[in-house]
Amino acid sequence: MTDLSDTPVAHPWLEPVLAGQRRAVARAISAVEQGASGVPGFLNALAPHLGRAQVLGLTGSPGAGKSTLVHALLGELLRRGQTVAVVAVDPSSPLTGGAVLGDRVRMGEHGAHPDVFIRSVASRGHLGGLSPTTRGIVDIFDAAGFDTVIVETVGAGQSEVEIMRLADTRIVACPPGLGDEVQAIKAGILEIADVLAVTKADLPLATVTAKDLRDMLHLRAAQGAGAWKVPVIATSATQGSGVAELVDAALAHAAATGRGRRLQAARTPEGERVMRLAAADPWVRRTGIRCTAASAGHVELRLTLTDEHLNFNRTCHGGVIFTLADTAFGLASNSHGVVAAGIDAHITYQAPARAGDTLLARAYEVSRSRRLSVVRVDVTHEDGRAISSFTGTVFITERTHD
Repeated sequence: MTDLSDTPVAHPWLEPVLAGQRRAVARAISAVEQGASGVPGFLNALAPHLGRAQVLGLTGSPGAGKSTLVHALLGELLRRGQTVAVVAVDPSSPLTGGAVLGDRVRMGEHGAHPDVFIRSVASRGHLGGLSPTTRGIVDIFDAAGFDTVIVETVGAGQSEVEIMRLADTRIVACPPGLGDEVQAIKAGILEIADVLAVTKADLPLATVTAKDLRDMLHLRAAQGAGAWKVPVIATSATQGSGVAELVDAALAHAAATGRGRRLQAARTPEGERVMRLAAADPWVRRTGIRCTAASAGHVELRLTLTDEHLNFNRTCHGGVIFTLADTAFGLASNSHGVVAAGIDAHITYQAPARAGDTLLARAYEVSRSRRLSVVRVDVTHEDGRAISSFTGTVFITERTHD
């Protein structure tokens, strides 16, 4: 397993990644996918260099033509002189757990272009349409200087809308013939769209589907949809029609709303709620835990160890590590505004910590349904060395926080 450990020497791959060296970018992505010990510290080092790339999220149901559309978007963006990276989330192989690589096959024509970098990743059972490592890979591409990063989700259904928190511009691909299904799914994936793309527009029923989508948007506008008016664009990736208009719409959205949505998460209502919950917790204050970042389903906590946190062996007490992880777990699962009660938790310990060390606990929701949520917490040294792993399940009540 590759090690990106944070030693006193600066990250050896930081400068090569910032310079856009393809081999360094590829190796860094592999380390993220493998969960190398120093990855959190490496990604932290990238933070000052993020926010320039426009992140396009492309999602839709299986068979909607997403990969073919990405191939067409690549060609159009290259014609406009852009450098483009693609993160294609594929279903996991049931045998190996790896990506099936169907997306890479469809985009093969542009794969060797010097201004294109395509990476297929396995969903590994992660719900929400992405993989657990997608954000880290996007950050690497952003820091490496790519103008546009396209994230293609695995075939997504009504509730798989994790792309909403990652992409600056969300494109939802809709195949012809949705019909009454527009009503069935509009409360989910369609409503996160910044742009709606009717794919396979050369097929029958495409015109009807576009009309149904525009009617849906008209109803939404009557309820106050905001300043950006979601366009419906008919595209045929195989014939090239509508692709330039789709890129124009994506660029217009970026100009209207800005870039770096994933970097602004702490300013969301969910992030502010978590900060309030943490501030109201006397145990958090007593132990010295600080909440440094928060968004929907995500929390980052820090704790600098003192002698009071140590056990008889002069290392960090296991109960302190559990408290840190459990606090991150509780805050992340309660970030949505409804009370979530823990019903199960598992923790493992990998390495000790001592007085003066700063510990980081990063929690993120692995899955969330109407009644249950699963949260994973990684506790590390400030330099990224692993200390503990925690997984917990909560029951989601119908009560809201006061």
